[in-house]
Amino acid sequence: MERVVLVRYGEIGLKGANRPAFVAQLARNLQAALPCVRVENRFDHLLLRDAQQPWVLERLARTFGVVSSSPALEVAAELDAIEQAARALVAELAPQPGTTFRVETHRRDKSFPLTSPEVDRELGRRLQTHFPGLVARMKDPQVCVWVDIRQRAYVYTQVRPGPGGLPVGTGGRAVALLSGGIDSPVAIWMVAKRGVEVTPVHFHAPPFTSERAKEKVVRLVEVLSQWCGPMELWVVPFAHVQRAIRQQVEEPLWTVAMRRIMMRVAERVAERVGAAALVTGESLGQVASQTLEALAAIEAATRLPVLRPLVGMDKLEITALAQRIGTYEISVLPYEDCCTLFVPRRPRTRPTLEEAERAEVGLAVDSLVQEALAGAETVFPAAPARA
Repeated sequence: MERVVLVRYGEIGLKGANRPAFVAQLARNLQAALPCVRVENRFDHLLLRDAQQPWVLERLARTFGVVSSSPALEVAAELDAIEQAARALVAELAPQPGTTFRVETHRRDKSFPLTSPEVDRELGRRLQTHFPGLVARMKDPQVCVWVDIRQRAYVYTQVRPGPGGLPVGTGGRAVALLSGGIDSPVAIWMVAKRGVEVTPVHFHAPPFTSERAKEKVVRLVEVLSQWCGPMELWVVPFAHVQRAIRQQVEEPLWTVAMRRIMMRVAERVAERVGAAALVTGESLGQVASQTLEALAAIEAATRLPVLRPLVGMDKLEITALAQRIGTYEISVLPYEDCCTLFVPRRPRTRPTLEEAERAEVGLAVDSLVQEALAGAETVFPAAPARA
């Protein structure tokens, strides 16, 4: 018997002629995340060897493209060997008298002499003989013993869910505007789930924002990297832009003018890193700058498509997802970013493109963008160490 881990994928199995490329990318992502593990590409799943460490299963639960995983025992495709594996796994669960169970077999190798129902019945009978307290129950048992019969047999008692989606690296690259708030980290997580590699850009504006605000964003990227893989964080100085806007733009249009320059800076970063789109955490109607008119005026500043994965979600839904992925507790730390500190008292909620363009007449937009890029620094936050 050898302990292995079965890794299942879902959507990428429907990719037709492109399926091998998607599966190969998932295998590469797993190998990069689990360098001590051997990854084997099988017909409809991946198999991990040398994967007994508990953190392996935790990593699989955070790898996009993985639908589920199961620690399993690999044995010869013979009923006696399958029984020995099943007995070993059930014994690890320490079943008490009255524990309900069932056996569920998938006989993929049709040369195996017993059908799936016959294996279910015979293996169930043998388990009850060895563990007299077990009680057979087909619906919602406390213990399920799965048997997957191929050229070899795989026996397991756990199916651990993964995040699904597509492997990171199959969907191109995008630049994401990352604040220190709740929304933008969730937006990054959602586009990464569709296979997109993300380069986050954070606009840092000391003395308006503190060094703690920057550290907060670095921590957010550390958490996101557990899901999205290593990311290069761009930290762009922005105080000079905000000073210029305060001096030259009427107050109701401050936010629109600021966001349009952010789009231009992000577009230039995209050119440098080979990205094909921008990503924001905007949700329609959530704040004054997120009306259809404002979004249109802001997006007109860039030629790249702008992805807004949160556009149809409300704050409760976004918050719940932030809590699930581990960014919420960092996002609510009281270190405000340059957006929250630069809010007009009476913002223009439905600006036209003409108004936005007129607001920029007194701004040296190209020079402001160039200065921001010249002062940018890149940071490579590492994922938190495993326990």
